[in-house]
Amino acid sequence: MKAVATLLAILALALGLAACGETVLDTAKTEDQLAATREKETGKKVEEVDCPSDVEVVVGETLECTIVEAGGGRSTATLKIRNDDADLSLLSVKPSGQ
Repeated sequence: MKAVATLLAILALALGLAACGETVLDTAKTEDQLAATREKETGKKVEEVDCPSDVEVVVGETLECTIVEAGGGRSTATLKIRNDDADLSLLSVKPSGQ
């Protein structure tokens, strides 16, 4: 649970506003922070994190990010948008099976 709380705090900082004025997640920062958190949790190097871009902040919506570890291990992280400030909750991280 400590790792989840850490991820929540980090992801809350990884959000921003798009130039067009609608509130969207800052995908690059979210990916960077998710990679750093997973590396701390698992001790394995993360080669890539891929989250969808231009995700509009809609309370209750979820998004999935793909995590690729060194050596080819893949998992899917499911995140939920908690509020209008675009705070995120990590719902799960599961092996992708690929």
